[in-house]
Amino acid sequence: MRLTVHVDGGSRGNPGPAAIAAVVSDADGEIVDSAGEVIGRATNNVAEYRALIFGIERARALGATELDLVGDSELIVKQVRGEYKVKDPNMKPLHAAVKEALIGVDDWSIRHVKRHLNAEADRLVNEALDAG
Repeated sequence: MRLTVHVDGGSRGNPGPAAIAAVVSDADGEIVDSAGEVIGRATNNVAEYRALIFGIERARALGATELDLVGDSELIVKQVRGEYKVKDPNMKPLHAAVKEALIGVDDWSIRHVKRHLNAEADRLVNEALDAG
């Protein structure tokens, strides 16, 4: 089963209070799962990586064997694709965790979109931050 996963992470302060979100859709574009949660104090990049892991795990729990991952962090997308090296030592374990979460996925892709095309995930991040 192929699912599309929109992810977003953000912090207020960078580092500061942070939250992550994932919105999982089926082949027809119907949202089958969505969630946001606070993760404590983190940088924007840490939150973006944690959101990606969160989204992969939620989609896998639904039975996904193929994933189309979508995020608005160009840095994280290009690092996961292997286009950029992961230089920050704090990001290396998170990058490795993404790769580990993708083990067993038959086919996956990741693409960058502008924030306005990731609006539902962005809304969930801000909702979690406002509530937390």
